[in-house]
Amino acid sequence: MKALVYTGVETLEYRDVPQPAPGAGEALIRVMASGICGSDMHAYMGHDDRRPAPLILGHEAAGVVVGGPDDGRRVTLNPLVTCNNCPACTSGRTNLCAKRQIISMPPREGAFADFVTMPRSNLITVPDTTSLSHAALTEPMACGWHGSRLANAALNLPMGDMCCLVIGGGAIGVGAALSLAAQKATNITVIEPNDIRRECLQNVSGFITCDPTDSIVPQYSSVDIVIDAVGFAATRKTACAYVRPGGVIVHIGLGEATGGLDIRRMTLQEIQFIGTYTYTAADFIATADAIFSGQLGPLNWIESRPLADGQGAFRDIRSNRVAAPKIILIPEHT
Repeated sequence: MKALVYTGVETLEYRDVPQPAPGAGEALIRVMASGICGSDMHAYMGHDDRRPAPLILGHEAAGVVVGGPDDGRRVTLNPLVTCNNCPACTSGRTNLCAKRQIISMPPREGAFADFVTMPRSNLITVPDTTSLSHAALTEPMACGWHGSRLANAALNLPMGDMCCLVIGGGAIGVGAALSLAAQKATNITVIEPNDIRRECLQNVSGFITCDPTDSIVPQYSSVDIVIDAVGFAATRKTACAYVRPGGVIVHIGLGEATGGLDIRRMTLQEIQFIGTYTYTAADFIATADAIFSGQLGPLNWIESRPLADGQGAFRDIRSNRVAAPKIILIPEHT
């Protein structure tokens, strides 16, 4: 089969690799769409020791099962493989499983390929009315759904009464904003400094997109929920400035590991900080259902490119030349 293989810093090769064979309880999926994630970009730039070269990246995928009892089933993939037996798993917090694995990270190869294998229990059926490119958005949008749900539970106030701010207009930030809207929030602002990205988002309903210097950005110390979908020291500093006393910062982005938090203000003002990793299995299912039912909008803010041109797509993202929050890579066999 063909795959896009990460071979070194800022280097991807589209080449022949062995086709994977499903193990016990697994299915072979013909990948029809796979999104480029920020974590893929971190690996591409050599910033993620968890993803050493050579490796097939990609974990935001949808496709069609080939062979076995589910042959022909259209599915989206929950890429997080867990043990289902530990205290975290049995309590419903599967994303905290100590034995968790995710495709695109050893020992599991990713979905920038013609085929990938997954446990059958990780597959969600996609209705014929939903495109597989849209179904591939389940994974990144589930991160925002999970964070929005945790913020809502932490404040325990009507979402319609809350002021919400999302930092970053990439797929995670857009997914978080749309998830807040689907969970009944009405006052949502997304801060996005990239001009072409911001223009792309102007017609997405459910939230307002603006430049960080725009006058419509909420006032400092006034926001109930701040979601940092970027995760750099500068964005954490911004989150601390905007959140109100008693408010919540939800941290999803993995830009850099340290810096930015105003711990003194967070302590004196009893500001809650919630670190989030991926999503629970229940969040993934809820997000998929929201996509299938149209609750998250038409999802017309994606761009599709051939998997064979993956190196060019990564290069364009690296150079800030991409307006769309998400590029979906399409294998040639489709």
